[in-house]
Amino acid sequence: MDTPIKYYSTNKQSSTVSFREATIKGQAPDKGLYFPDRIPQLREDVIANFRNLTKEELAYLTIRPYVGGDIPDTDLYKICSETVNFDFPLVQITDSISSLELFHGPTLAFKDVGARFMSRCLGYFSKNEKQKVTVLVATSGDTGSAVAAGFLGVEGVDVVILYPSGKVSKVQEQQLTTLGHNISALEVQGTFDDCQAMVKQAFADAELTSRMFLTSANSINVARWLPQQFYYLYGVQQWQGETPPVICVPSGNFGNVCAGLLAHVSGMPASHFVIACNDNDTFSGYLRTAAFTPKDAVPTISNAMDVGNPSNFVRILELFGHDHQRISQLIHSYTVSDDTTRETIASVYKDHHYLLDPHGAVAYHALEQYLSAHPQYRGFILETAHPVKFPDVVESVTGTHIEIPDSIRGLMAQQKKATLIPPHYAALKDYLTARL
Repeated sequence: MDTPIKYYSTNKQSSTVSFREATIKGQAPDKGLYFPDRIPQLREDVIANFRNLTKEELAYLTIRPYVGGDIPDTDLYKICSETVNFDFPLVQITDSISSLELFHGPTLAFKDVGARFMSRCLGYFSKNEKQKVTVLVATSGDTGSAVAAGFLGVEGVDVVILYPSGKVSKVQEQQLTTLGHNISALEVQGTFDDCQAMVKQAFADAELTSRMFLTSANSINVARWLPQQFYYLYGVQQWQGETPPVICVPSGNFGNVCAGLLAHVSGMPASHFVIACNDNDTFSGYLRTAAFTPKDAVPTISNAMDVGNPSNFVRILELFGHDHQRISQLIHSYTVSDDTTRETIASVYKDHHYLLDPHGAVAYHALEQYLSAHPQYRGFILETAHPVKFPDVVESVTGTHIEIPDSIRGLMAQQKKATLIPPHYAALKDYLTARL
């Protein structure tokens, strides 16, 4: 058997750790992100039998090398089965563009996959911990709801979610503020970047971490990030055509697209990747100039992508050896305005009877732009959330009413429970220490 994969910090100042340690710690002590010390290749028999594997089998075979024996095979297979026990259909919209629908899980968003996998891994690991684990997570929308649902009722684990006040949709807010039990929500009077900075500061606070067992459920955590490879593989599994697809990903904090790129480097066929940005287009600037310049986040109607300093960008650099030329050869990026996003939702619904959410619309327009310049290709977008999460935008431009799915109808009547705090780390630390 191969030597187990270890995880090093992207800041190169911390010791390498196992999958278990990386999952429990979340972020490295030197504030870097954990990254595998080698990229496993998909086995030849997996590629040869690719279309015949079940979702569970493909997930298990993909993630097993990364876990490195820290979870027994039988338990890991069960975790994978529970993670992907819903549909991931690839739906054709036009002759050249399809949609990989990632909203058929319990919270109607792609982040269900990573949150379900991580919650089960952390639940397995925490059985041997004497101290309660506190999962601290910042969200721009769907991460919070997916993490809340994934960790609800997990013994030995408390969850504290920070979200920007007034910058998530009603459905998203209900999903992360109404569950109670071991789930607590902090409504921050600021932006997602403020929330993320506060969480990072908590992990770097030696005095706090000496008293609390903190970990993260953002995509900075390897157990949230790595399983996102699964649905890229499911999309390619369903792809019809000899030429591999162009894959277009609406991107905010870049964990999602980085997982797709990781799957590709591991052997998954893809002709090209397109990163679709809203007005928070730091990556587009990097492709043009080879310089990464973080910006303050600006609010848009595709709010989950409102990130001015994406944490996972450093993992893309690691994956490609910090080689701008390699990155720019494989990836294009487009910036899509709110006006264009609205126009895309309206026109796709009118012309093709397909309802996009704002994030999917950003991806659709970006992919349309790429394919118009490269007509030899076809591709698919990642439709990352159900349109019902963004009713104000979608209903106003399409003139249609979105029915609330049965799975969340009861949730909408529940009472919101959140603590309002200013966007300062001292407020977060006071809240956490009061829980000790």
